[in-house]
Amino acid sequence: MTVQHDAIHGSGAHFAFTDRWGGVSAAPYEELNLGGAVGDEPEAVRANRTIAAKSLDLDPAGVVWMNQVHGNDVAEVDGPWTTMDPPAVDGLVTARRGLALAVLTADCTPVLLADPVAGVVGAAHAGRPGMIAGIVPATVAAMTSLGAEPERIVARTGPAVCGRCYEVPEQMRADVAAVEPAAWSETSWGTPAVDVTAGVHAQLEALGVRARQASPVCTLESEDHYSYRRDRTTGRLAGYVWLD
Repeated sequence: MTVQHDAIHGSGAHFAFTDRWGGVSAAPYEELNLGGAVGDEPEAVRANRTIAAKSLDLDPAGVVWMNQVHGNDVAEVDGPWTTMDPPAVDGLVTARRGLALAVLTADCTPVLLADPVAGVVGAAHAGRPGMIAGIVPATVAAMTSLGAEPERIVARTGPAVCGRCYEVPEQMRADVAAVEPAAWSETSWGTPAVDVTAGVHAQLEALGVRARQASPVCTLESEDHYSYRRDRTTGRLAGYVWLD
C-alpha cells in the first residue's frame, strides 16, 4: 500500500490519500477497497479500513465517514457516528483535534481542508454534481462558522479523473461551465469534457483559500487507483484529514 501522507511541518495538519493496494478485498475490488456500499464483503471493508487507519497511526474506530449522495449538505461532528449508518452528507467539519474525517472517491475529487490556527478541518466529496451544487463553498462556510479563516486554510485535492479524460456531452459541459467556467475542458482526443478538480480550485480561490495543492494522479489513467468510469464495478479510495 502506498498512502500519500502529507504532514505540514509545525502545523499539526495531516492529509492522506490511499491507492488500491495492500488490502484484503478480492476482485473486482482488489485490494484496499474502503467503500462499504459497492458490493464488497463487509468484513473485507472493515479489515481494509483498519489497515489504512493503522498505517496512518489513526484509531480505526475514530475515523468519521459519510453516506455520500452528490449533494451539498455538510455535517459538523465531534466524534464517530453512534449509529451504523452515517447521514447523507457530502461534507464534514470538526473542531476536535485528533478526529480524522474521511471521504470516499473513485473519480470524484476528494477535498481536504485544514485551518491549524483555529483547529478546524473539513472534508468534501466533490463530484461533478456536488461541485456544481456548491459542496466546497458549503464546507468552507461550515469551517468558518467554527472559527476558521479562508486565508489560513490549507487545501489538498486528491486523485481524480482529469479534464483530459472526463468526457461528457456538449450540453453537460455547457451547463457545468455556466456555473463554474474553470471546469470547461476538452479530452485529449478533442471532445467535450469537464475538469472537476479545476472547478474546485477555482471555487477555493474565489473564497480566498490560497494555500492549495492538487494531486497529479488521474484515476482513470492510473492502474494503481480505482476508477468508476473505467471499471464500473470497483472499489473506493479514501482521503483523510486531521490535526494533531
